[in-house]
Amino acid sequence: MASIRTVLLGSVAIMTGGAQAADLPAKSATPVEYVRVCSTYGAGFFYIPGTETCLRVGGRVRAEYLYVEPTDRSQDAIGFRARGRLNLDARTATAYGLLRTYIRMEITRSSGAYTGGGISTNPNIAQAFVQFGGLTAGRAVSFFTDPNLPAPNFGDLRFDDPANAEVDLLAYTFSFGNGFSATLSLEDGLERRVNNELDFPLFGVASPAPVFAPIPFTYAGERFPDVVANIRYTGSWGGAQLSGALHQIRDVAAGLTTDGGVVTPVINPITGLPNPTYADTDYGFALAAHAYVNLPFLGDGDTGWISTTYTDGAVGYINAGQASPISNAFISAGPLGLPFADAFVNPFTGEFDTNKAYGVAGGINHNWTPSIQTNVFGSWMHFDAPGIAQYLVPTTAATIAAGSAGTTTGLVDFNEYRLGANVIWAPVKDFLIGIEALYIRVDASDRVAVPLTTAAGDATGTFRSTSLQDAWEGRLRVQRDF
Repeated sequence: MASIRTVLLGSVAIMTGGAQAADLPAKSATPVEYVRVCSTYGAGFFYIPGTETCLRVGGRVRAEYLYVEPTDRSQDAIGFRARGRLNLDARTATAYGLLRTYIRMEITRSSGAYTGGGISTNPNIAQAFVQFGGLTAGRAVSFFTDPNLPAPNFGDLRFDDPANAEVDLLAYTFSFGNGFSATLSLEDGLERRVNNELDFPLFGVASPAPVFAPIPFTYAGERFPDVVANIRYTGSWGGAQLSGALHQIRDVAAGLTTDGGVVTPVINPITGLPNPTYADTDYGFALAAHAYVNLPFLGDGDTGWISTTYTDGAVGYINAGQASPISNAFISAGPLGLPFADAFVNPFTGEFDTNKAYGVAGGINHNWTPSIQTNVFGSWMHFDAPGIAQYLVPTTAATIAAGSAGTTTGLVDFNEYRLGANVIWAPVKDFLIGIEALYIRVDASDRVAVPLTTAAGDATGTFRSTSLQDAWEGRLRVQRDF
C-alpha cells in the first residue's frame, strides 16, 4: 500500500506542475529583421535595418603596369601599381531634400616608373562629403571640372581630369530645372599650387647666372580659398559646362637669393634699393569650357568630349586634375625638364608676374561590340611666361664663332602635345582589361639648351640646342569594380 501511495502522489505532483507551467506566458521569439532592397537610388542599395537610410557598399581593385621610355641608365623604365578602393554611399530622403553621405577610401602601392624610383604606399581619403539639398561639404570632385566627361584615358592629359581632381570644398548648387544648374564653391587653394622654390635652370657652360634672372618663390600661408563657379547643363544628348576659378598667390622671402648659404637681397636696378622681402599678394584665374555628346550614329554608347582651359597665374587647373601642391614643378618628355609655375617675382619690380597656360583636350569613344571599346584622345597645352622671365645664356667663344649670341633660357615658353589610344575588353560586367599607348612631345622652339651626356649618363660639359623632346608611355590595366 505504501508503494502504491507513493506512485499516486508522484503522478499528482507531475500533473500539477505541468498544468502550472502551461499556464505561464510563453517567451516570444525576437522577430527577424530582413534586409530590404532599396530601389529608389539604383542597383545595389539596401535599407540599413531599423532605418529609412539606403546604403550601397562598393569598391574597386586595380592592377596596373607602366612602361616609360628611359633617358639614362639610372631611370626605371617599368613600374608596378596595385590599388584597393572601398566606397560607402548612404542616402536618406528628407523634407528638405536628399541627405547623402559618401566615402571613398583608397590605398595605392606603387614602384619604379610610377615613383621615380623606390616603393611607396599611399593611404588616401579620395572623397568624403555630405550633401544636403544643394549643399556639398567635404572632399569631392572640384566643381571646376565636369565629372560627367566620358574620358577613360589611363595616362594624364592637360585638362582638369575628373578622375584626379578631388579637393576639399564647401559648395552650394542651385538647380533651375530642365537640366540646368549653377554652383558656387570655396575650394582649398593649397591643393592647386604650382611653384618653383629653387632657381630656374641656367643651361650654360661654366657661366654665372645673370643678376636679374626671374626669381622663384615659396608659397606663404593661405589667406583666401579658391573661389570656383560653374554653370552646367545635362540633357539627353550630352552635357556642357562653363567654369571659372580665382586663385590666391602669396610668397615668403621671394626678394632674397641664396648662394652658398649666404642670403642676400636682390638690388633693384632702377631704384638702387633692395627689392622687398616678399612680393604683394596677387591673384590668378582659370576659365574652362567642357562638353560631351552622344554619338549613336557611330555606335551604341559612343561618345565624344572636349575640354578647353585658359589659366593666368593658376596653372594647376590645367595640370591633369591636380589635387596636391607641387613646390618644384617641371614638365618634360626626355632629359630636359622645363619649369612650370603659377608665377615668379620680377627682379626689376619685386612684384609678381603671372604665367599663362592654355590648351585643349578631347577624345572619341567607340564600342565595337558590347565588350570591346576603343578610345582615342589627346591634348595640347601652351605655357606662356612674360618676356622678363627669359634671359640669354652668356656667350662662349664657340657660340660666337657659330654666329650665335647664346641660348635663351630661364622660365621659357613651350608647347606640350599628348596623343594616345587604348583598347578595353570587358568580358564580364564591371571587369576590364585594357592596354594603352601615349606619345608625349615637348617643344621649346630652340629656346633652351640640353646637357649632353655619355652613354653611362655622365655629363660631358657641353650643350646642344634643341627644339623638342619626346617620349612614349605604355600601360596595362586589369580592374574589377563591385
